[in-house]
Amino acid sequence: MLCYYTSEMSCPYFYPTESRGGSALFPLGDRWAGLCHTEPEQPAEPGDAKCCNLGYARGQCARFPDSAGPDAVRFTIAHDDAIGVRLYYVMERDHQPFAHGPLEYSFERGFSPRPEPLLERQALAYVESFRRRKGAA
Repeated sequence: MLCYYTSEMSCPYFYPTESRGGSALFPLGDRWAGLCHTEPEQPAEPGDAKCCNLGYARGQCARFPDSAGPDAVRFTIAHDDAIGVRLYYVMERDHQPFAHGPLEYSFERGFSPRPEPLLERQALAYVESFRRRKGAA
């Protein structure tokens, strides 16, 4: 089954921990609570979860780093079946592509190969939201 379940973007430093429901229009398919990982050795409660969920927090969030890194992450489901999900991600900076690639998720084994931890957790949150909406979770 070919699906295109697109989204807006989330902050690339956001580590989602719990779905708070919401709308499929949220970047990760739901509104999520989570942790800010701008300082990975000291994850913190976000000051404004809106920036975490919606991305492009550079200049709006006091924790957002001044690095040359991405501003936002976008996901889309390209294919899903009983075995797993194929999705794509695009990281953006200043509304331009920064990094992108495919991700394969098996319901039995997880991601293969494994992406970096923040991208992996965001992608998994996105898959969880997608499956919940389909009634398969």
